[in-house]
Amino acid sequence: MKNQLLNQIKFFNTQKTKDYQFRINQLQKLKQTIIDNEEKITSALYKDLKKSEFESYTTEIGICLEEISYHIKHLKSWMKNQKVKNPIIFPLSESFIQSEPLGNILIISPWNYPFNLAISPLIGAISSGNCITIKPSEISIHTSKIIKEIIESTYNKEYINVILGGPQKTSKLLEQNFDYIFYTGSENVGKIILEKAAKNLTPTTLELGGKSPCIVDSSCDLDKTARRITFGKFLNCGQTCVAPDYLLVDKKIKIKLIKKIKENITKFYSTNIENSNDYGKIINVNHFNRLINYLDNQKIIFGGLHNKNKLFIEPTLININKKNINSKIMTEEIFGPILPIIEYTNIDDVIKIINSKPKPLAIYLFCNNKYIEKKVLSETSSGGVCINDTIVQLSNQELPFGGVGNSGFGKYHAKASFDLFSNKKSVFKNTTIFETPKRFPPYNKFSLKIIKKIFN
Repeated sequence: MKNQLLNQIKFFNTQKTKDYQFRINQLQKLKQTIIDNEEKITSALYKDLKKSEFESYTTEIGICLEEISYHIKHLKSWMKNQKVKNPIIFPLSESFIQSEPLGNILIISPWNYPFNLAISPLIGAISSGNCITIKPSEISIHTSKIIKEIIESTYNKEYINVILGGPQKTSKLLEQNFDYIFYTGSENVGKIILEKAAKNLTPTTLELGGKSPCIVDSSCDLDKTARRITFGKFLNCGQTCVAPDYLLVDKKIKIKLIKKIKENITKFYSTNIENSNDYGKIINVNHFNRLINYLDNQKIIFGGLHNKNKLFIEPTLININKKNINSKIMTEEIFGPILPIIEYTNIDDVIKIINSKPKPLAIYLFCNNKYIEKKVLSETSSGGVCINDTIVQLSNQELPFGGVGNSGFGKYHAKASFDLFSNKKSVFKNTTIFETPKRFPPYNKFSLKIIKKIFN
């Protein structure tokens, strides 16, 4: 493993990866290999998570192809030196910011969107001119094997390398001296990675998760709200880091909203949800058991059926009252198809509940009330906010994605990815035509007087 990294360091030091045309060629190669292997990737995603062909393309494959195209289109302008103003005391000088690659990047990706969340940061690392090692999840093993296969058939290991294995392999990787670590996953593992990275002073991005609340105000369009919440919550069987984790619903519309969510669950997945082609499965038995434990002593108002052999858990709605608002399901990220629902009568109470918990990756708000919208945006903190929809904020390449506080730090996607994996090197070039007067010793009171005027 150490020798592999040394080979990457040697290749990076050849300066080849810094060339614009080299980067474009590698992005084009990645795009083509994804297109050529679309069927294999889709098959692997089905084996790991029972993802439909449509869901696999829209949330994993297509979104990566779109991002590659965006990088190819904009890379030249991103690579240009960014000129900045010069200080008045140095006329005719030149100042600019140069984006240079960080060097050797380690990407540790998760199992819930195993292709997208390995390839998306890879795109940014390529476009910013780095060498990369990818450690995909050992849990989504079929997709991880496909990632290794298509990357190794496209690139030399000294440029991009894929390493399979479990926690021990990850631990050994973290002992190596990478220039940057990009991790997507749980908060607990994120803390371990951050601790190990600190030993080598390695800068790190952590894309974690948390309990993303969804506020539903009485002013919302109820039909669209119910449809979009159902989509965002039960996409990928609820195993989405930005899925609505719990609902905070105005008491006046709570019963109507629940009824419409139930109706949409049936419309989306039929009455025989277990055999629906559009509804996924839980990734493994451990996560299945974890989710079933959340149902203990809860008031289930819809769903709750499950089949361990098929790793199936029905979309489930739970009523949360004041007595169980601090229960386990309300303190841990659910990461599955279980949706707690809490009623409220005052928006201030909603904000208190959200602010009493660690800062979430996303906040969702359904309303057509400018006062409520402004209040939520100004009085809460989160990685991002989506108003009158769920999940779709990720489709906008112009919006950086990432967390804040316990939900992580560091933003990526498109230009933000290029910036994340680049060192913004400050360059100052002074003129040799003349010297700035009164700059050098010996100084006198007149020198100080002039300098004070300049600085003020």
